[in-house]
Amino acid sequence: MELHHSAETEAPKKVTKLFLNRPLAACLHLARAFNEWNLRASTREERGLKLLREWLSQEQLAQFDANNYFEVIGSHSGKRYRICHGNGANIVELDDHARPTTGWCFVPGEHLVAGDVMLAQKIALETDERGALAVAKQFPPRWT
Repeated sequence: MELHHSAETEAPKKVTKLFLNRPLAACLHLARAFNEWNLRASTREERGLKLLREWLSQEQLAQFDANNYFEVIGSHSGKRYRICHGNGANIVELDDHARPTTGWCFVPGEHLVAGDVMLAQKIALETDERGALAVAKQFPPRWT
């Protein structure tokens, strides 16, 4: 049996190839867009942490590098607070022996990366502790 290539047998192949190429091209486009979005997210996170690090004192920076948290002193009460890496429910009030007593949760009104949230929390506690705690939610600390 001889196979003959004719316009009749070639046409379905071209149509099939065309229909397969379109979904593949669409998938490739979506994969590229997702990759760009993902890279932008990590870049935002990096920029947020870079800015936070610029605002930390040498002591706070050493704490953050060693433990993934840093401590601040409240502007009104003089109490010590530990701000852990995170976007919320990441602040712990400490007693005189550095033991957690109360958890605090307050965050900016819009979605920000962790570095930006922690910087806002640092500034709020160091400059307007009462105002920050007035809007904060209390919770039992998880850290011991």
